Amino acid sequence: MTNATPSALPETRMPEFRLYNTLTRSVEPFVPTDGRTVRMYTCGPTVYNPAHLGNFRTFLFEDLFRRAIALQGWTVQQVMNLTDVDDKIIKRALERGLTIQALTDPVVETFHADRKYLRIQDAESYPRATEYIPQMIALVERLIANGVAYQADDQSVYFAIDRFPGYGKLSRLDRREVKSGARVAQDEYSKENAQDFALWKAAKEEDERTGAAWDSPWGRGRPGWHLECSAMAMELLGETLDVHCGGVDLVFPHHEDEIAQSEGATGKEFSRFWCHGAFLLTEGQKMAKRLGNVSNVQGLRDEGVTGAAYRHVVFSTHYRKELNLSADALEASLTAVRRVGEFAARLASATGGTPELAQAAAEAEREFRAALADDLNAPEAMAALFVFIKRANAELDRHGDDAAALEAARRVFGIIDGVLDLVPERGDTDAELAAWVDERLAARKAARAARDFAGADAIRDELLARGIELKDTPQGTTWQRR
Repeated sequence: MTNATPSALPETRMPEFRLYNTLTRSVEPFVPTDGRTVRMYTCGPTVYNPAHLGNFRTFLFEDLFRRAIALQGWTVQQVMNLTDVDDKIIKRALERGLTIQALTDPVVETFHADRKYLRIQDAESYPRATEYIPQMIALVERLIANGVAYQADDQSVYFAIDRFPGYGKLSRLDRREVKSGARVAQDEYSKENAQDFALWKAAKEEDERTGAAWDSPWGRGRPGWHLECSAMAMELLGETLDVHCGGVDLVFPHHEDEIAQSEGATGKEFSRFWCHGAFLLTEGQKMAKRLGNVSNVQGLRDEGVTGAAYRHVVFSTHYRKELNLSADALEASLTAVRRVGEFAARLASATGGTPELAQAAAEAEREFRAALADDLNAPEAMAALFVFIKRANAELDRHGDDAAALEAARRVFGIIDGVLDLVPERGDTDAELAAWVDERLAARKAARAARDFAGADAIRDELLARGIELKDTPQGTTWQRR
């Protein structure tokens, strides 16, 4: 009986893709409506400040999602909005004597640079709210015509939540306990209900001064925050989306209000699935060991934390669980992606494998696909990768000559890293390696100074295991790769 070759291994079956739906509070089978293209709307940043690492935790789970969609054989049509007009933007522009466009243009550029640093794939569209004012006005007109919106005495237009029976179905809040959301005008004397939210805000002097006012049937004004997303989503993706994503903090009021105004206008379900990522937490003073008070991507750059390493940090925790960002977690992730990079280099330079290598690859692919299909279980997907690396390294140590097995391992590793994207760039790898070696050499020097020669030898062995040779000279210790 001959050993199995990659061509004889069973084909990897596509597992059923399942996703947690905030609307139903359950994990459900997910397929695009037409069986081919996932129409996906993801709430993007409000561009008055660079997006912080918590924002990017959400954007990274969405990046994982779109890559998992491709792995299923579907295409994706992703829209991520850029909110470039709202109360915070107008206030900041006023303080700096700028128009909202002059304020937001550089922040949009920073967002895209940060996104690329973290290897977040391009969405198909990045609409800016100010580019869709006519669509927003048309949506408000439909809502007024349908009797679920009204113009109040202050000349602003509000959505009447009491006239929309489904209000609260996403957040499951008792309407009697609902408090008016952020960015919503609070003039209770001009609204039917204190909880009614603004669709179109009558222009104030600061709006006019910063270029944040437009003509409308209700006078000069600007869109409400919630209105922007509904208008852009339906204009670019249709009246019913396959999935709408964002951070858990957007469930109420933002996404609840999006549902109300979208379904209040069309009478159709706005999104079949709602998918939300949990918060990013930090350890406060403990972060000072490595990052101090860094909270954005530029801070990661300054401290030498690569995009690959931050991806590893984020994917180490399921997207629906809170993630604690600590110095220890960042250090562990820098080490982990270094290991991935070393394996990638070894796999690329290998000349043959073994039948067991092909078997390890097949099992890794099966487990990886199953993990992603199980509500985007990134920790389990990464576990499949690192088990594969361990098994594959052991097989490569045997110096087999099975070219087909090696090709199978390369194919599977390409599939996995095509989703997780953890292989550092060569420059990243070199910089990380040098920093790590320097740290270990300092520890070895300290051990020798303390006459802990066993500890110093252990560090030398640790370096050798990574392919680093040391040479002690009168001028100090030098190192090189084997």
